[in-house]
Amino acid sequence: MLLLLVPVFASAQEKSEGMKFSGGDFKTVKAEAVKAKKPIFIDIYTTWCPPCKFLSANIFPDSEVGKYMNATFVNTKIDAEKGEGLDIAKTYKIEAYPTMLIVDADGKELGRIVGAPRNPKEFITKVKETLEASKKK
Repeated sequence: MLLLLVPVFASAQEKSEGMKFSGGDFKTVKAEAVKAKKPIFIDIYTTWCPPCKFLSANIFPDSEVGKYMNATFVNTKIDAEKGEGLDIAKTYKIEAYPTMLIVDADGKELGRIVGAPRNPKEFITKVKETLEASKKK
């Protein structure tokens, strides 16, 4: 009987998907952005940062956030204290966490959001405002 319910739960989870994050190194993410003809959204975080954990637990999994972000960007997460994250944090002069960057497929910064929005609606609004402001530059 329980096995019959598994597909129901699986399909419910699929429908409420949040943000999808690309894996691999930054070069791979940039190539994906070129192919998709989309800018890149980068969540630059640290493992010890409470607002970073809040974003990962409460904002990024939200279905409305996922719907907008997955359609608009190639999304990636970068730990500022590991691997290439050390160089990326230095290159983009990251001074606080979380910092979320919007960059083009060449890696040129288009805009940034510092700190964690309080809810999914505020997050989407901030991202849209940042993206719109980048088009006016």
